[in-house]
Amino acid sequence: MGLEQHPPLATPLERSAEAQKATWVSVAVNLVMTIAQLIIGWLAHSQSLVAHGLHSFSDLLSDFLVIYASRQSAHPADQAHPYGHARVETAATLALGTSLVLIGGGILWESGMRLQHIETLPTVELAAFWVAIATVISKEALYHYLIHVARKLRSQLLIGNALHTRADAASALVVVVGIGGALMGWSFLDLLAAALMGFMILHMGAGLARGAIKELIDTGLDKAQVEAIRKTLLATPGVRDLHELRTRRMAHQALVDTHVQVDSRISVSEGHRIAESARARVLREHPDVLDVLVHIDPEDDMDPDTYATRLPARDALLGEIQPLLAGLPEPEKSCCTI
Repeated sequence: MGLEQHPPLATPLERSAEAQKATWVSVAVNLVMTIAQLIIGWLAHSQSLVAHGLHSFSDLLSDFLVIYASRQSAHPADQAHPYGHARVETAATLALGTSLVLIGGGILWESGMRLQHIETLPTVELAAFWVAIATVISKEALYHYLIHVARKLRSQLLIGNALHTRADAASALVVVVGIGGALMGWSFLDLLAAALMGFMILHMGAGLARGAIKELIDTGLDKAQVEAIRKTLLATPGVRDLHELRTRRMAHQALVDTHVQVDSRISVSEGHRIAESARARVLREHPDVLDVLVHIDPEDDMDPDTYATRLPARDALLGEIQPLLAGLPEPEKSCCTI
């Protein structure tokens, strides 16, 4: 997601409340569909529907994970967490992605084992077909609701949960095809549907886990986002150039730090004012940015031969000058004062 203009973000408590409301809706839908799929899948002898029921059960687990992470990430910054608790969402996303990889791999394994003994499988019954259709409809509707809330809050965790639901809807469609084929006499299609669903779950989980890991190892924003921030900094009056512009993600927001060059003849206070102006400009024009650290340079300190690195410190310079000044006469005192 880019750092283009957006409406102001809700407060952490408001984000948490809205995220939890959406997640409780997901809990209700997933609970009903889990019970229906497991019971009907078992009674109707549909391996793919049972597998999908297990997937819906994993959705329940992820929903509770989202609720926990939303509450924790809403806590304000403290001494131990000066940047806040937003990365609780990132850790929860990693846990969710890992669980999907394990569930998808387990379904693939189970389907492969059953395909080796397809002649012993019981006949799939019609009730499984109708439950699979109901699952597709309910999951797709839930996806559209969750993705709307996730984009509004710009929450990676909620987006992950919404994509999880979309994957569930897509895999339910595969289950419909598999059960339909089994009802027409091709019993192996039910197991193939279960195997394909397992692969889809595994792939989705791997994507979520990879994204969370990239954030946890402080992967920077993409080039377009960094360039937009660079232009904002250079547009600040008093900034001559910049270097070492670094960025990293923190859940739904970003952290930025940079070195900006200013006129070497200005005062420290004026340089500080320019730095604060640059920081305020980035925060104002890029609402996704949580904080900006601006370091002021009077020259390009990336150059190893810059004169500043070769100048002596004040104490060393005074030590050299004092013996030279010792023999000079004292300046005459003025006869009158103003």
